[in-house]
Amino acid sequence: MGASPAEGPTVTHVFHRQLNTTYPRAVAAQGVTITDADGRTYIDASGGAAVSCLGHGHPDVLAAMHRQIDRMAYAHTSFFTTDVAEELADELVARAPAGMGRAYFVSGGSEAVEAALKMARQYFVEIGQPQRRHFIARRQSYHGNTLGALAVGGNEWRRRQFAPLLIDVTHVSPCYEYRDRRADETPEQYGARLVRELSEAIDRLGGENVIAFVAETVVGATAGALVPVPGYLKGVRELCDRHGILLILDEVMCGMGRTGTLYACEQEGVVPDLVTIAKGLGGGYQPIGAVLAQQRLVEAFERGSGLFQHGHTYIGHPVACAAALAVQRVIQRDGLLEAVRRQGAGLRERLQAAFGAHPHVGDIRGRGLFQALELVRERTSKAPFDPQWKLHARIKREAMAQGLMVYPMGGTIDGQQGDHVLLAPPFIVGDADLDAIVERLSRAVDNALASLPAGSR
Repeated sequence: MGASPAEGPTVTHVFHRQLNTTYPRAVAAQGVTITDADGRTYIDASGGAAVSCLGHGHPDVLAAMHRQIDRMAYAHTSFFTTDVAEELADELVARAPAGMGRAYFVSGGSEAVEAALKMARQYFVEIGQPQRRHFIARRQSYHGNTLGALAVGGNEWRRRQFAPLLIDVTHVSPCYEYRDRRADETPEQYGARLVRELSEAIDRLGGENVIAFVAETVVGATAGALVPVPGYLKGVRELCDRHGILLILDEVMCGMGRTGTLYACEQEGVVPDLVTIAKGLGGGYQPIGAVLAQQRLVEAFERGSGLFQHGHTYIGHPVACAAALAVQRVIQRDGLLEAVRRQGAGLRERLQAAFGAHPHVGDIRGRGLFQALELVRERTSKAPFDPQWKLHARIKREAMAQGLMVYPMGGTIDGQQGDHVLLAPPFIVGDADLDAIVERLSRAVDNALASLPAGSR
């Protein structure tokens, strides 16, 4: 006999992320809102996890997916290419940083980073430098949850229990101006100090032994919209060039228009060797990510083995490619990069007005529609709240109670201490939506703080 029917909404056979949590059941979504089974609506002020760049239910994207499903839903890439994959690659490469030659499609951000790591390693094998085996990345970064991506990532909470399974990766300091720039340093001097730290790490490993430096152009989930100081990434690029090291920029969260340009690195004047994208690539309509590779890397593969020794069943999925192509064309057609810059400035103004003098908001930071608040117990000392109170989780609960989705996290400073709230609303967000987002977030933050035990703040 089969299993008996579930009795009530708390009985589930889904292995949820948090096993002791009862989640509301999403039943509909349109524009910037999601509706649950009880009829409550939530403003999606985080785009899920900076995914829903066009919001929900966009008719152009749905129509493109239907057309592709009617034509063909799936063809394995070991046998075929498809028109839609070729068109999407053409679109991405045409608008990519200079020199990018190919797009390798995957099903998400973690897969994109994993593929980029393997692509970087194989590149050096192809050109006769198989001794290169080290990756360097940064603390307080997040690059995904597959084992390779987790290894280069610096999210200690996610890494800790899986550490014995991870490859050894050297981690250097993040670009975290709010906490780490000294009072006697300009932003440029601080960036130069970070580049020197990276140089010293390369020297310890031997420049000829390093494969790549991996970094988020604008840091996302782990530390909350950390923007690089002027000149920092240019210094990193020059240092990598000096040693023949590849620069892999992870733009899974911050790319595809989220910061106001299609690729976040455009604003830094830096061209990577490999760049990973996902989230805003397909806007959540289908799982998709990609690695874009410099043409000179592609040519090394062509001259050598002629194959990339990697792959997954669903890479280049036609329906996913159709969704992503439609998303990117809507962004172009509707001038949404300009909208991100304009509405991003509006969001920052509203956050500044609501939280600029708040006794427990130490920093408001970000770029475009990628903004964050860092919470502190005391502004002058920048002292964080005790991690045991899980302020970030309290803010998330209070925000949901207000009908607001935001993306808070703890461990902002070092993997244990610190709390922040990340905002990444859809590119179509209106002024009234921004007003509501900041009003509800303000109430959520104050309610969460009020819920803390006496003496904890």
